[in-house]
Amino acid sequence: MSTDQAKEIRASGVTVDVGDATTRYLLYGLLPSWFVPGVADWVMHRRTRIEETAGTKESLIHSLMMAEVGIPIALTLRYEVNPLLLSVQLGGAAVHEATALWDVRTAVDSEREVKPIEQHIHSFLESLPFGALASLMCLHADQVKSLLRGGRGDPDAWRLVPRRRPLSRGYLAGIAAAIGTCVLLPYGEELLRCVRAGRRNRKNDKKARSDAARWSAARSGKGR
Repeated sequence: MSTDQAKEIRASGVTVDVGDATTRYLLYGLLPSWFVPGVADWVMHRRTRIEETAGTKESLIHSLMMAEVGIPIALTLRYEVNPLLLSVQLGGAAVHEATALWDVRTAVDSEREVKPIEQHIHSFLESLPFGALASLMCLHADQVKSLLRGGRGDPDAWRLVPRRRPLSRGYLAGIAAAIGTCVLLPYGEELLRCVRAGRRNRKNDKKARSDAARWSAARSGKGR
C-alpha cells in the first residue's frame, strides 16, 4: 500500500482494529469452520468401513486426537492467554501432529483405503491448529515473550487466569452444541460401530475355530 493510499484511508475515517478483526476471525471463522473437515473425515471413515479394517484402534486414536485439540481450545475459551496456556497449546499441537502420523500409519497397515480426498481433508485438520496458534501468538506477543523468558516477573504466568472479558453464554452454548453435533455424536457412533464389529468378528472367529476343531476331530475318528 502506498503512502498516499494510507493517507486517503485515514482521511476517510475508516479504521480497522487488527486485534479485534483477528479475534473475530478466530471465534466466528476458524473455530466454526473446523467442524466441516471433521465431519467430512468421519464420512470418509464410514465409506471405507473402518469397523472392518483398522476398527476400534483407529477410532480410539481419533478420540485421542480430538482431546489433544479440544482441551487447549476449551481452556482458551475460558482463560487468559499466558505462558501456561501457550505451553498447553504448543504441546497439544505437537502431540496432535505426532498422533496424526500414527493415525495414518494405523489405517494404512490395516489396509483401509485412505483415498486422496481423505488425505486432503487431513491436511486441513493438521494445519488449522497451527493457523489458530499462530494467530493467537500474534495477538499475545507479550505473552510469547514472557514464555521465552520463562515467565519471570509475571506472578500469573503459570496459573490459569479466568478471562477478564468472558465470552457470552450464547457463544459458548453454540460452540458446545456444535461440538456435540459435529464431533461427539458422529465419532461416538464410529467408536460404537467399531466395538460392535470387533465383538461380532471375535465371536465369528471363535465359532469358526470351534467348527474347525469339531471337523478335525470327526475326520480323525473316521480314520481309525
